[in-house]
Amino acid sequence: MGQVKIALLLAAARDLIANGDVIVTLTGLPVHGMLDTIVVMQVGKEFDLFIMPNGTKEVFPNILPEVLESVIDIAVALGSEGREGKPLGTLFVIGDSERVLSLSRQLILNPFQGYPPTRRNILDPHLIETVKELAAIDGAFVIRGDGVIESAGTYLKTASPEDYRIPQGLGARHHAAAAITGISQSVAITVSQSTGTVTIFRDGKIITELERLRTGSSDRKL
Repeated sequence: MGQVKIALLLAAARDLIANGDVIVTLTGLPVHGMLDTIVVMQVGKEFDLFIMPNGTKEVFPNILPEVLESVIDIAVALGSEGREGKPLGTLFVIGDSERVLSLSRQLILNPFQGYPPTRRNILDPHLIETVKELAAIDGAFVIRGDGVIESAGTYLKTASPEDYRIPQGLGARHHAAAAITGISQSVAITVSQSTGTVTIFRDGKIITELERLRTGSSDRKL
């Protein structure tokens, strides 16, 4: 279902589906080599992504769909493959970057400071390997809604637990993601070092999870 979740998420970001729509998906496990599962869902009931935060009408306000897609693809790749054969965890925060930066501090010197915006945009394919290398550093990436990376190695100040809701047992990275999205108009994407699961947060809560995909799986890239 990983590919289905990503497809629905990106379709929502591009306003291709809306609350109340009925969606039919046909899926199957790669190991079986066939499509054998049909799922029918109504958007807004089975898919809580469409519960809009703070009265907004857009699913991801002020975030370009292609930026969200690029970050998800990087996160899924890191979750599936790690870096140089070693698992790693990381955190991306997209959108409302001024607010996010006002609630953060650097753990290291910002590796993106001083570069022009055109040289530090997540949509630049030449930057992808740099981002993957920097993902091994503690702290978060803070990314503008247009894709410009403002910082890496950034510590996010946590909010009161009343501002976010996540299941027990998740680590500091997930709590930071929930906390920052609970007090800003941002979207956070985490990669779990232990499981490779990619988790997407908005409005202080988890909106979807993508389990680790096998290396080389065709599900990774849409």
